[in-house]
Amino acid sequence: MKNIGVLLSGAGVYDGSEIHEATLTLLHLHRHGGQPLCTAPSGSLQVVNHQSCEDTEERRDIIQESARISRGHIKPLEEISAADLDGLIIPGGFGAAKVLCTYAFQGREATIHTGVKNLIQEIAGAKKPIGAMCIAPVVVALALRDTGMHPVLTVGHDEATAADLESWGANHRKAAVDQVIVDEENHIVSTPAYMLGPTVADISKGIEALVLQVLKWA
Repeated sequence: MKNIGVLLSGAGVYDGSEIHEATLTLLHLHRHGGQPLCTAPSGSLQVVNHQSCEDTEERRDIIQESARISRGHIKPLEEISAADLDGLIIPGGFGAAKVLCTYAFQGREATIHTGVKNLIQEIAGAKKPIGAMCIAPVVVALALRDTGMHPVLTVGHDEATAADLESWGANHRKAAVDQVIVDEENHIVSTPAYMLGPTVADISKGIEALVLQVLKWA
């Protein structure tokens, strides 16, 4: 059974990991014989009211919030290395763009969490597979922009984000919600998920295909 890291960033589309995307990742990993190992970086996040979509004054622990999705089974990112994993999958949600990197705040000038960058570079350097969905290809592109690698990625049809990816040295390809873009050279697969949606049934198709590709490479 292959150990596949699932990199979370909280719980909830507006301030953490997109819950449908993360849950479907876990479902399809279990269904197809993978063993998910959930992880998240240490620190705190600003809570968003998911009914009004407004920021609140509350802050919550990233790992504790992520543990809501993983039912308590989670390791801090600082305790994980590429040697522990046969592959890595990153669900989307604004947490990917707020916690794992600063893309939600800084756009093209974004920086990436050091631990996240190191893990992605280690995984990619070992030619182990990486899967990224929704906005998470931004995290992969940021992690690899100074490595000489040029990952092929998709965020669906979002031209502005695609242009940012390409400014960091990635190559963008358009894709439908049920499709994946497969980068055979770098062992990276991506799918638009809720960049396109519109329903959990629609995104499930692309996420299952992504999981199957990661497990095939692993």
